[in-house]
Amino acid sequence: MALPTILQLLIVPDGEVMLDIEVAAAIAPKAHIVVYFAPNTDKGFLDAITMAIHDTTNKPSVISISWGSAEKYWSLQSMISYNQAFQTAAALGITVFCAAGDNGSGDGEADGKAHADFPASAPYVTACGGTKLTANGNTIVDEVVWNENPDTSATGGGVSDFFKVPAYQNNIKIPSANNPSHYGRCIPDVAADADPLTGYFVRVDGQYLTFGGTSAVAPLWAGLIALYNQKLGKHIGFINPIIYGPTVVGKGFFRDITSGNNGAYQAKQGWDACTGWGSPDGAKLLKAF
Repeated sequence: MALPTILQLLIVPDGEVMLDIEVAAAIAPKAHIVVYFAPNTDKGFLDAITMAIHDTTNKPSVISISWGSAEKYWSLQSMISYNQAFQTAAALGITVFCAAGDNGSGDGEADGKAHADFPASAPYVTACGGTKLTANGNTIVDEVVWNENPDTSATGGGVSDFFKVPAYQNNIKIPSANNPSHYGRCIPDVAADADPLTGYFVRVDGQYLTFGGTSAVAPLWAGLIALYNQKLGKHIGFINPIIYGPTVVGKGFFRDITSGNNGAYQAKQGWDACTGWGSPDGAKLLKAF
C-alpha cells in the first residue's frame, strides 16, 4: 500500500506547529505529512477541516488536531457543523484525533466548574488525554495521570455539556462533576505521554526545545494509526467503536493508568475521564484492528 498521509490542522505559533509535525514524523517517518493553515476563526477552522477531509490530492487516512477550547466558547451551530464534518470523515474512513486540553478538568476556566474541550468532545473524533511517563532506557517504570498543576499543566478530560452519550460509550458513562444527574459524551478516549517534564525534544526556529501537552498526543496517535493503515493495507477509520468494544476492552491492548487526577476526575481501573483507556501498547493494539 502507498505510504499513508497524515494531515496536521494547526492554527498556532511555530512551537506548536513543529511539535505536531516532528512527533508525527518520529512515529511514522515515511508518511506524507500535509499541514493546513487557516484564520483563527470558527469558519476558518471548519474550512480547514472540510478541505482536509475532501482533499482528493493528498487523500488522508488520519487527521490530527491540536487546537481547541472549552465548549462554552463555541456556538451550538459551530459544534453541530464541526461534528457533521467529523461524521463525514468517519464515513470516508478517515481517523480524526483531537487534543483533550492542557489545563485540567476546568480547561483553563476560572469559574470553578469542569469543562470539556472542543473539538475533542465531538462524538466522531478520538480525544487524546495525557500521562506522565517515567522510563529507564526503553523500559517504562511508571505512568500516571499528567497533573503538574490542575489549572495550568494537566490533562483535560470530563463530560460534554452539549453532546449526548454516544452508543459506543453506553457502558462507561459517568456523571458530570458539575451536575450528578447530567451524562454526556466523555473524554478522553486514549492517552500518551504529555507532561512537559517528560516530553518531546523538538527543533523550533533553529533551537532545540522540550514540549509536552496533549497537543503532542494527537499526532503521536495519528502516526501510530498511519503505521497501522500501511501495515494492514487499508484505512482503519473511526476507531472509537472498536476500542470501546469487546474485541479490545480488558484485553491488555492499553496500559491502564490508575493513579492520579486532573482536578475533578480521578483515575481508576478501566476507562476514566483523565486518560481514557490509557496509553497504547502499539504491537498488541495492532492485533485488535
